[in-house]
Amino acid sequence: MSAPQQRHNPHIPIRPSWLDLTQEEVLDPGQAIIDAHHHLWLQHGEPYFLNDYLADVNSGHHVIASVAVECKAMFKKNAAPHLAPLGELEFLNGIAAMSASGNFGDCWVAHGIVARADLTHHQSVAGVLEQYQSRAPERFKGIRISSIWHPDPSASASLASPPQGLLMSSEFRRGFKELGPRGLSFDAWVYHTQIDEVIDLASTFKDTLIIVDHMAGPNGIGPFAGKRQEVFADWQKSLKMLAACDNVRLKLGGMGMKVFGFDFHEQPCAPTSDRLSEHWSPYIHACIETFGAERCMFESNFPVDKGSYSYGVMWNAFKKTVAHYSPREKNSLFFNTANETYRLGFSRLTA
Repeated sequence: MSAPQQRHNPHIPIRPSWLDLTQEEVLDPGQAIIDAHHHLWLQHGEPYFLNDYLADVNSGHHVIASVAVECKAMFKKNAAPHLAPLGELEFLNGIAAMSASGNFGDCWVAHGIVARADLTHHQSVAGVLEQYQSRAPERFKGIRISSIWHPDPSASASLASPPQGLLMSSEFRRGFKELGPRGLSFDAWVYHTQIDEVIDLASTFKDTLIIVDHMAGPNGIGPFAGKRQEVFADWQKSLKMLAACDNVRLKLGGMGMKVFGFDFHEQPCAPTSDRLSEHWSPYIHACIETFGAERCMFESNFPVDKGSYSYGVMWNAFKKTVAHYSPREKNSLFFNTANETYRLGFSRLTA
């Protein structure tokens, strides 16, 4: 019997020496931040655990807390498939408990947890969610299942391989309806060509909060390579229809992934915040103008995005991009929206 094949790692490799070539002073170090989306994992033998994340957080920005999002890490060995993801929730809750001890600094890492559950296995969803809420009652906030799909394989740069139309399937929706009554949210990760699926889901389940990750994925690879203006126009049009759903929030970030089609990782030096801001501004401004700052939140998507830029430079780029916004809007983007969306319990920042 042949050995099982390992899937190709689609993530851009992290090169610390390359990242170190670009150093910047921290801008506006007093701005309180909640990192609304990052991962903790062991991928292809490379760990990114508490100390690794803290090494990035301690670059100088005032990161108060973070939301840790599932990435199929630490699943329970030999468990039934619908219970295996419980291992990741327990892992993240343990990391959060370590952070909450105060022995690792002031940042509340994984203060909110977005776990994974197979909502298509609707017969067991209620029981699984009850277990999740009993294991991490203060930190478990919602569920994410990646639904990114495109008929052309070259449009994908992810380990995820969901079926076509997952969010539209009746099996998925029978499980999804268990979230709202429990006060749980749903994180959706789709490409821009799938935004209509999120619109239908949000319109059908108006009492369930849906957070769209990574700016709803304006794709820049495969059949979309070299078509940035065309993609932007299609993405922006769909984004405006999505914003009509009051129960949808939007995460701003993830632009270090291959799928966005930027070439930051191919340059001799890691990008500066000026260069990042130059490329990101049209997207970030379109999101904020469409949804409003009170429905948008910044995310790092580390360590996935760490292959393209450093943590400190990234937050500088976000700050430069929204420098002209009001203090109230900045507080929403960097802190309040994430705090309220994920019910983290911090006092609201006032301008």
